[in-house]
Amino acid sequence: MGRGPGGLAALTRLIVPDRLPGIVDAHAHLQHEVFAHDLDAVLDRARAAGLVRILVPGWDRASSEAAMALASPHPDLLDAAVGIHPHYVAAATAADWDALERMAADPAARAVGEIGLDFYRNLSPPEVQREAFARQLDLAARVRKPVIVHDRHAHAEVTAALIDHAPRIPGVPGVLHAFSGDARMATTLVAAGYLISFALPVSFPKNVGPRAAAAAIPATNLLVETDSPYLGLAQDQRNEPTTVLRTAAMLARLREEPVEAVATAAGRALAGIQGQAS
Repeated sequence: MGRGPGGLAALTRLIVPDRLPGIVDAHAHLQHEVFAHDLDAVLDRARAAGLVRILVPGWDRASSEAAMALASPHPDLLDAAVGIHPHYVAAATAADWDALERMAADPAARAVGEIGLDFYRNLSPPEVQREAFARQLDLAARVRKPVIVHDRHAHAEVTAALIDHAPRIPGVPGVLHAFSGDARMATTLVAAGYLISFALPVSFPKNVGPRAAAAAIPATNLLVETDSPYLGLAQDQRNEPTTVLRTAAMLARLREEPVEAVATAAGRALAGIQGQAS
């Protein structure tokens, strides 16, 4: 779950393929109610556009349970992650935390997320966010799964926590979702093994830091996502996984490489997470 759209002029003159075989969406909230009436059509469009994997993270207990239920009948395309987003940690009950522990231990849960810190909206008190973030990092370490991290206006604290956490996880320790930091933050986290995932806001010229980061990191640590239904083109247009083709095209421009190379790199990176969580 991320930030609002802007800078639509930056999206003009971008050549976006209709199909990009092997592309993935590393973060899509397909259990959201806006997809309830036409999810099958959404998935059909994703497959037709070349998508081969979509990771569906939870943001609280109910949405994490929904992510698991949604992924189960679609093993060819969907994976689930479970976690409590910083917006919702203040409302989490003991029963919610117990349920999260059980879900995270299930082999069907590929990662622990969406978790992290959001000091922009502060819908949960900062200290409660910190405690919940640490608690879920500990959970990920116990179940030996990567984390999917939300970071907004909390770059320094998130970076420090993730650097400390990295040695506790074999393989890839986690993903920075809808990355909003700068190149220095990205390269620091890449050095610790993290993947950096970019959503549509990387298209907007005002987002100087993420655009520089996209050009700076190695292909092995690159992911692409939509954060559906959030972070869309406009408030009156629903975002869905096919939007990932537009983001991949922008990343290709920023990295000065073919869009097919972006798709291949992201596919390999997400497959690595899927494999280590099996």
